[in-house]
Amino acid sequence: MLKNYFHTGVIAVVIASLFSVTVVSQATADGITWTSRASAADNEWNSVAYGNGLFVAVSVTGTGNRVMTSPDGITWTSRTSAADNKWLSVTYGNGLFVAVSWTGTGNRVMTSPDGITWTSRTSAADNSWLSVIYGNGLFVAVSVTGTGNRVMTSPDGITWTSRTSAADNFWRGVTYGNGLFVAVSWTGTGNRVMTSPDGITWTSRTSAADNNWWSVTYGNGLFVAVSNTGTGNRVMTSPDGITWTSRTSAADNDWRSVTYGDGLFVAVSFDGTGNRVMTSPDGITWASRAPAADNDWRSVTYGDGLFVAVSVTGTGNRVMTSGVVGSTARTAAANAEAARVAAANAEAARVAAANAEAARKQKVQQELTEIFAIIPKIAELTLSLGELTKVIVMKKSVVSDSAKNQPIKVTASELKQIQKLGKTLALKIAESNKGSVNEGAVASFAEGVRILYGK
Repeated sequence: MLKNYFHTGVIAVVIASLFSVTVVSQATADGITWTSRASAADNEWNSVAYGNGLFVAVSVTGTGNRVMTSPDGITWTSRTSAADNKWLSVTYGNGLFVAVSWTGTGNRVMTSPDGITWTSRTSAADNSWLSVIYGNGLFVAVSVTGTGNRVMTSPDGITWTSRTSAADNFWRGVTYGNGLFVAVSWTGTGNRVMTSPDGITWTSRTSAADNNWWSVTYGNGLFVAVSNTGTGNRVMTSPDGITWTSRTSAADNDWRSVTYGDGLFVAVSFDGTGNRVMTSPDGITWASRAPAADNDWRSVTYGDGLFVAVSVTGTGNRVMTSGVVGSTARTAAANAEAARVAAANAEAARVAAANAEAARKQKVQQELTEIFAIIPKIAELTLSLGELTKVIVMKKSVVSDSAKNQPIKVTASELKQIQKLGKTLALKIAESNKGSVNEGAVASFAEGVRILYGK
């Protein structure tokens, strides 16, 4: 049984060592290969954002479920919005998710610290707010309606202040990068871009073309905007938000959203056949990519090693992802696995230590058993040695009759020899098999007697 226990412990150590492997990191997002995911509901999902380890999407349709969240972009859960407004945009900043709406009365903003519980907030005006972003400690939203107040700002997402846009255009998208807020518009003549260093004071800029610019992002030192109109020029780029250059999109599709992540710009479209995604490493040269499905893709974001896009059409497939499961999710899984392996190693070490202790105790027990077995023999032989010594000294019957009962002189060296004989005998017995006296011990004893009688 002890042997089996020991073998089990060894097997546990081997198994633990087999699982103590180095995990090789997989490639992160590529924007090329896309996989369909089931949304929490088949709502018209208009915007998706990432923050604090969570993807959050908002919708313009649905009853009590116009928000959905996912920790990994794959599994989505319905959440109750603060109101069933037409939520057009969501962003994350300063520990808070903020969404803005096209509709509602005094409640066209909602906020959440966790993406789950949402609270209505009063917008600066009941405009049709289409886009919101966070940058430099400030939330900034832009609108397609209003007079002289098509921008609003908030330091906390709760209290909002109207700001004057550079023009009363239909401002459709806003972003922040390199110390600058940049907004793009559907309308206007030579002024479909506006910029602001602080979100308060805005300046008109000339777009590369008077297209219907839907979305703008910033990445790798470049602002990139996409449009749903134009011929061969549905992308424009700018290094500073001021001077813009036309770029050729991969196809003249209805491009609705663009994002940047992992060294790649990714845009998604409302139309096209098998080419509703396009990617670019530099914002200049674009390549068509096949979406997971030809849905009407409305928004794309990047977070935690993963591109995630949401759609307003499709059945059970209104989300698609590209890349691997996010690094946060992988890290959590890796930490859990590391904890499991550590526990397994600790248990294996405990078992090994217990086996070693059991083996030690078994050895000690065996030695004690052998000692106890030879004690009677040692006692018997020691007594015999004592009797022999007494016989030698007292000259009993084992010596010559003429000197019987007469003490004989035993020298100091002879006495030491007798003592040595006893020690030798004891050692021989201890070395013998489980206490039995071997022939060597007997021969040594006999030799000692011969030497003494030879005297």
